[in-house]
Amino acid sequence: MPGRACVVYWEVMRQFAILAAMMWPSVWAQTPPAKSFVGTVAAIKAETAEIEIKPDSGAPVALKIGSNTIAQKIAPGEKDLKKAEAVEITAVAAGDRVLVTPEPGTADLRRIVIMSASDIARRNQADGQDWTRRGVSGVVVSKTASEVTLKMRTMGGEKQAVVTVGEQTTYKRYAPDSVKFADAKPSKLAEVSAGDQLRARGQKSEDGLHVAADDVVFGSFVTKAGSITEVNADSKVVTVKDLQTNKPLVIRFTADSQLKTIPDLGAMMGAMMGGMGRGGPPAGTAGRGGGMDLFAMLERMPAAKLEELKAGDTIVVSSTKGARTGEITAIMFLSNAGMLIQMASMQSAPSGGRSGGGMGGMGGGMGGMDLSSMGLGGIIP
Repeated sequence: MPGRACVVYWEVMRQFAILAAMMWPSVWAQTPPAKSFVGTVAAIKAETAEIEIKPDSGAPVALKIGSNTIAQKIAPGEKDLKKAEAVEITAVAAGDRVLVTPEPGTADLRRIVIMSASDIARRNQADGQDWTRRGVSGVVVSKTASEVTLKMRTMGGEKQAVVTVGEQTTYKRYAPDSVKFADAKPSKLAEVSAGDQLRARGQKSEDGLHVAADDVVFGSFVTKAGSITEVNADSKVVTVKDLQTNKPLVIRFTADSQLKTIPDLGAMMGAMMGGMGRGGPPAGTAGRGGGMDLFAMLERMPAAKLEELKAGDTIVVSSTKGARTGEITAIMFLSNAGMLIQMASMQSAPSGGRSGGGMGGMGGGMGGMDLSSMGLGGIIP
């Protein structure tokens, strides 16, 4: 190459190199980073080596498993990813909660961190048992800077419990329309109001009527009673005639809704007597002077199925406030609830008298019945 041409060539290359160096950061800036997201494993497709993830928001995403895919497992509730342990990709199962990271700009799975559904279930069961064993649940009557007084329903009538709070007590509040205990948001004592349902756990007195609280969860809930007019198990919707308004009420169910059928009164009393014959009522349900904690007793009942409900069944259901008029999402749904309604009606009447005939005035005399005083299963660990 002639000398003059060579000089020109290298000068052009030098200018190009300078230009490229100037542009290179912006080129890298335009390359999309790997975006991690949280979701639930919807399906595992072995034939195509894919995992389908349902994000907490958005449409399902199918990600391809490859030889470079990293799989790790972390304990439920753990937030430090440094504590995640390596596992085989075969450890992933449908229903697991996962944090996934795709390769940038592709559908290839770079990394998946698993929180096993079975581990979560065991953790939740143990935590729920602890809330029952060391806790108390009721409707807020009053509060001071150091105490919250609750009214609670027992088989022996209405009782009052006192929750002592301090600087170390943690508070969480249910958001409107939320049905999940895990979705409760950090809060403070100042936000607790009379009429709220509140659940506390901590150091519990022998009679079950006093708790020095470590944790407090509360929220504003509604309790409705009615008779079923229609059941649509496929869409998970039950329509009832609201016994207080005589208007239709649509009740929707989610995976977090609890559905139970109250046993016949005779069977229930027999079970209670049998439990006391074996050394007293179940732990956490009673104490000297406390009576049988109705809510704790309901929690121990086995789950029922939506398909078992039928038109004419009497029900009681709890939900958070904030739902649309004429429609709620069930938190706790109880069928065969005539006895419960009658008990609430009788205890709401002046001097404990009856507020109507039959099922506590269900034929139309329910006007004065305070369903909210049931403290029914709004806060379910």
